[in-house]
Amino acid sequence: MTYVTTADGAEIFYKDWGPRDAQPIVFHHGWPLSSDDWDTQMLFFLDQGYRVVAHDRRGHGRSSQIGTGHDMDHYAADASAVAEHLDLRNAVHIGHSTGGGEVARYVARYGQPQGRVAKAVLVSAVPPLMVRTAGNPDGLPMEVFDGIRAGLATNRAKLFREFAEGPFYGFNRDGAEVVVAVVDNWWRQGMMGSALAHHLGIAAFAETDQTEDLKAITVPTLVLQGDDDQVVPYRNASIKQAELLQNATLKIYPGFSHGMLTVNADVINPDLLDFVRR
Repeated sequence: MTYVTTADGAEIFYKDWGPRDAQPIVFHHGWPLSSDDWDTQMLFFLDQGYRVVAHDRRGHGRSSQIGTGHDMDHYAADASAVAEHLDLRNAVHIGHSTGGGEVARYVARYGQPQGRVAKAVLVSAVPPLMVRTAGNPDGLPMEVFDGIRAGLATNRAKLFREFAEGPFYGFNRDGAEVVVAVVDNWWRQGMMGSALAHHLGIAAFAETDQTEDLKAITVPTLVLQGDDDQVVPYRNASIKQAELLQNATLKIYPGFSHGMLTVNADVINPDLLDFVRR
């Protein structure tokens, strides 16, 4: 088991596979999952000769269930702790959903100033801001996130099962075939983590305004999302990300869900590789 201890005492579990002299591809997972959600991409890039790294966010997966620091600032600082511990340079950082917010803050605050980041990828990512506010009238109403909080506090196992069986992978769409093993794996990852980390993490992914993070990123950034994403509406996410980033490439996939990295890996992985190789 490989861990790095952060300044405030969190123990962050990480995976580090492949040649140490190869270009690193660093993966940042979504809520409420773990680095296991990247298994398909990590094996794919490992087979292409890259060094692949992924960590479990604090309170998630095998990282310690610390009771504090469940916010984007700490998420980014923890990612930086892993990158510094492994001395990762010229890295491509890829983030999904909440992990996309983590990537945006990490690259803006740590990766670029330290010269460690070559490129970034935001996949179905939460920035710039999910919740509806006076300044973000297109956002989702707070009641949506309060409902998730209530479901988590009442019966986390039930909430996670229904989320994976339904909107996350688009398994609730007419004609969709539910892949039970995919649902089970999502549920397994979620239940490994801390209920408190998941509860506090909702504010982190929904209520954190990352407009300035996106504006600050200068490295080439690939923005990917499906137009049938029922979790993070693409018009308020990837479309706005591409507008705010200084050097963005945007690709929208017709009919793809929030969980397209898993159920459409045969399409997404080659697109990721093409961007990394440019």
